[in-house]
Amino acid sequence: MRWLFSDERTRTGPVALAALLPPGSGVIFRHDGLASGARWRLLRRLMRTARARGLVVLLAGSPDMARRWGADGVHLRQRDADRAKQARRLGLLVTMPVHDVPEARRARRAGPGAVFISPLYPTRSHPGGSALGRAAWLRLARLTAATPVALGGMTEARARRLKLASGSAHGWAAVDAWDEKAAKRRARQKRNAVPI
Repeated sequence: MRWLFSDERTRTGPVALAALLPPGSGVIFRHDGLASGARWRLLRRLMRTARARGLVVLLAGSPDMARRWGADGVHLRQRDADRAKQARRLGLLVTMPVHDVPEARRARRAGPGAVFISPLYPTRSHPGGSALGRAAWLRLARLTAATPVALGGMTEARARRLKLASGSAHGWAAVDAWDEKAAKRRARQKRNAVPI
């Protein structure tokens, strides 16, 4: 499964990026910097695109808010791991981030359906931060006992290599890969535009 993490730093908005995802993909909607009303309105627009394309949308935040706002699930931050049970009672899909062994163990106890393990590769989101590498990523994936999703410098090609190396299918998520795809599409459309 492919995932988009919304990010306020991208050149392309989350609604346009979601339109690039194949059916069956998902979006983790963050945009925490927006005021509540603006964030809700942007989520509503994103949800319309997601429904039309067969995507799932998870709100980064609380289970209560995800339910009230009509998201398919909630992406719980590590500090909110104890709210996973509440989210499942509300009928929400649950995911969490994992960056190290303590977080992997916390996620295992919380029991989300999927975990985003990062950063597998160097990424703009964590400038100067060290990447996990494949061996450490696989070790964290085994510790979590949830569906592992690779995040951090991911591309289609890297996802294929990870799948081959691990012997099992893993999803992947990105911010920049989708933004770059949108930029390439815009450049192609501009080149192909017929002058009037």
